[in-house]
Amino acid sequence: MQQKLQPIVKDLVLIGGGHSHAIALKMFGKKPLPGIRLTLITAAKNTAYSGMLPGHIAGFYSHDDCHIDLRPLANFAQARLYIDTVVALDLENHKVLCANGLVVDFDVLSIDIGSTPATVSVSGAAEYAIAAKPVSHLLEHWYELIETVGKNPQKPISIAIVGGGAGGVELALSMQSHIHRILRQTQQPIQNLEIHLFQRGMELMPNYHSSVRHQIQQILTERGIKLHLGETVCKLAPTTRRETKEIFKIKCESGLTVECNKIFWVTQASAPEWLKTAGLGTDEQGFILVEDTLQSQTHPQVFASGDVATIVNHPRPKAGVFAVRQGKPLFENLQRILLSKSLKPYKPQKQYLSLIGTGDKRAIATKGIFTLPPHKLLWCYKDWIDRRFMERFYFKEIRE
Repeated sequence: MQQKLQPIVKDLVLIGGGHSHAIALKMFGKKPLPGIRLTLITAAKNTAYSGMLPGHIAGFYSHDDCHIDLRPLANFAQARLYIDTVVALDLENHKVLCANGLVVDFDVLSIDIGSTPATVSVSGAAEYAIAAKPVSHLLEHWYELIETVGKNPQKPISIAIVGGGAGGVELALSMQSHIHRILRQTQQPIQNLEIHLFQRGMELMPNYHSSVRHQIQQILTERGIKLHLGETVCKLAPTTRRETKEIFKIKCESGLTVECNKIFWVTQASAPEWLKTAGLGTDEQGFILVEDTLQSQTHPQVFASGDVATIVNHPRPKAGVFAVRQGKPLFENLQRILLSKSLKPYKPQKQYLSLIGTGDKRAIATKGIFTLPPHKLLWCYKDWIDRRFMERFYFKEIRE
């Protein structure tokens, strides 16, 4: 006897393949809702796990080790998958508009698209700097850079990183570690690499306790990374090509000028303009303002999580740990709204364990005022946590 198809009652659309949505998709696969058509719209077929990205850049993990393949995950959740970029929302008519002309109807919408470094106010940044996000763009340039170094290790290279938060610091240490390894393998002096780190404030990693900041600054100094603290970058421009290498000039408000081959941009996060244009309530940086339920303050049919969301009653730094923790409560509230049930509040933790890789298979551990210096055992613990998280999304595991 042929099984009768369940009629579609409501459309749930997820925009973005961030950590929260990856977790929610797996949970929908395990606990589907009859009559709900689930759709995932994402700009890329896989999504990088932020916890392992510095380790990948350092050469400790492969691309597959630190990327979630969204195709088998969407298939497991019985979700339609569209690889496309959202450019606008029509909230009045409940429609998502995409770059390739695709229009998707929704009854309930969830947004988890992360954030991008803000470059708009700095002349030349959009044209000449490599933004840390989207990650695929960053990695494309990184692979190209290490290939160039591998082919011409005898040629000096200078890298600039703008942004002295945790992301910029880990990027500097990871890049240095990988390139130093290439130089040693080819019997070239490690002095062939120069790394500059620019930070607007006088302190690195301002969201962390002073004990962490002190240790990080000491490590960067010991490893020869040139720190430019209290320097606001105001202009980027190309100069001339020297020995087939393009040189860029970084100019600061103080008058400091530094020349580099590559500039990586890891500054304060921002959100795409289409969120505000759509009429969603946002904060000053353009992030969606949400209630404790992860529901938009202005549009109850819209949810947001991860970096793109600002929980009004519990503002927190833009960190992957919160996106991971929001996965389950987001899933539960999406199910509850679809079933016309009351939603449950979510309260993010105030203190959380942060494990910061130092590029040499060691890590610093910090929580609140407590900090442990770099150690191999802390790296092993971080590695175990990260691999355990990623194992949840292996196709074999998902099918089971």
